[in-house]
Amino acid sequence: MYKDVVKRYNVKYPTKIDELARYLISISSSEYSFTKLKNSLNFKSVLTVEKYVKYLEEAYLIFSLERFSRKAKEIIKSPRKVYSIDNGLMNIISARISEDMGRLMENAIFLSLRNMGLKENLNIFYSKINDMEVDFLIKEGLRIKQLVQATYASAKDEIEKREIKALIKASEELKCKDLLIITWDYEDEIKIKNKSIKFIPLWRWLLF
Repeated sequence: MYKDVVKRYNVKYPTKIDELARYLISISSSEYSFTKLKNSLNFKSVLTVEKYVKYLEEAYLIFSLERFSRKAKEIIKSPRKVYSIDNGLMNIISARISEDMGRLMENAIFLSLRNMGLKENLNIFYSKINDMEVDFLIKEGLRIKQLVQATYASAKDEIEKREIKALIKASEELKCKDLLIITWDYEDEIKIKNKSIKFIPLWRWLLF
């Protein structure tokens, strides 16, 4: 599956990089750390894990999303989120397709945001404040332009209160007013604590 990566980088342990790639793709839209990967997949060295992840990124099989912080050291130390180059690849590797619609949706949103970021010179992060996560933070220069949540919901009552609460908390902490929740098929705009939150279906958002 990853013969080109093995050949290009002269990988010493091809079975291990294949195992790592499959694992990372199977947990797409989730956090990971090099230490946890080392322990979970029985690597001998964290440095080897870091090196292999870099190879997979350079081959555009996976992408890593850093956690936002004003401090460079915290960005380096914090877990990252991983995304797959292709939703179809996630389906092939994962045995839980019916349970993964939320992660597939988030992965598709990431890929679209990544393309937008490359075109418009934007930086994409995720945010986590007091264990409350916002899926995507879009930064333009020094300004935080937008905060985005992704949720596989078709009605307002299907959207978890925690997701809205995390968005409002991040808005207050990071001084960002543009708040968006991308849904499966629900559209609205509401105000909570004097903050406006837009809900846009994925299909419509992808047209922008």
